[in-house]
Amino acid sequence: MRRIAGIVLAVLLMAGVVVAVVAGRSDEDKGTATKTVRMVIGSEKAEFFADPDVVKALAAEGYAVEAETSGSWAMEGLDLEGYDLAFPSSQAPATELAAKYKVRGTLPRPFYSPLVVVAHKNAAEVLAGNGLATLDAEHRGTLKMAAHLDAARADRTWQQLKGAEKYGELTGTLYLSSTDPETSSSGALYLAAASYVANGGKVVASDAEVERTAPLLHRLVSVQGAQQSSTDAAFRDFVSGAGNPLVLVYESQVASLLADRQQPDDLVVLYPDTTVNSDHTAVPLTGNGSALARLLSSDPELRKLEIRHGFRPQGVTAEFASATTYLKQELTGVRQAPVPTSAVLHELARRARGQGETADD
Repeated sequence: MRRIAGIVLAVLLMAGVVVAVVAGRSDEDKGTATKTVRMVIGSEKAEFFADPDVVKALAAEGYAVEAETSGSWAMEGLDLEGYDLAFPSSQAPATELAAKYKVRGTLPRPFYSPLVVVAHKNAAEVLAGNGLATLDAEHRGTLKMAAHLDAARADRTWQQLKGAEKYGELTGTLYLSSTDPETSSSGALYLAAASYVANGGKVVASDAEVERTAPLLHRLVSVQGAQQSSTDAAFRDFVSGAGNPLVLVYESQVASLLADRQQPDDLVVLYPDTTVNSDHTAVPLTGNGSALARLLSSDPELRKLEIRHGFRPQGVTAEFASATTYLKQELTGVRQAPVPTSAVLHELARRARGQGETADD
């Protein structure tokens, strides 16, 4: 039922449009719940808060949740009067919201999820055979970000890679499908990681560095054509066999799929060797919102449920474990790129979408 709810939400979700999450709470579920918390969340957390076990665990602590979904960056344009909590999928939009609503102190970050690339097995093997990736298990490997960016600069096609001729579906320009960076956190974080590598392992901070990296970012985005506004929709298309053979998603989405006892033989998870973690960051707008955010960080039952949905709770790496050959238990060999300031990241997204000067590098 969690997967069905997620698919329905993904179909309904559009950037900047708030969609109510139907949690399926019965009178029995509400049980001991005495406080209702209204919040806006990133779409990737919709299944978590709609899970009857999560509803029950929150009710046991005295809380009922009314959650609505929105693109993380689009939350800034919403009127959150009357809400208790905003919960985007990364720290940058949360910082913007905290400034807008004058929220003081450290913002809670209950859990996180790294960005990964899901690949069809044939595509992953071709990448590995051409030095763009390495494979360390049947369904898991590493994407070499520097080599990926070099391929983008050269406009390399699948036909130019040895071994690709055996697979009719591997044609056209080689690229990763990502979400719209102006409305979606995952798309913006992809630009953060790519710009860090393109800038010589240094976070983009100055106008000159924006100018230097923007043309490459524009290539990464423009080759995709129309972009999805939600990783839910992009991941669902990939699993169904539609679309591009390489798609950037959250690790949590793969983990949630595997937890539902689905283990596609054609799926390979590639961890970029330079990536950005999506730190799900809460912006408490009321006392009840603050209390719920703390509960998500500390309650043992909720932490177990976070893991079930593929999120990595902060602080205890050992809690996140995978018995499959798809996921890494520990993120060894994966470098975390710092994220530019919100203003710089907005500008990189704007330039990547072709709004401004993007002369060829």
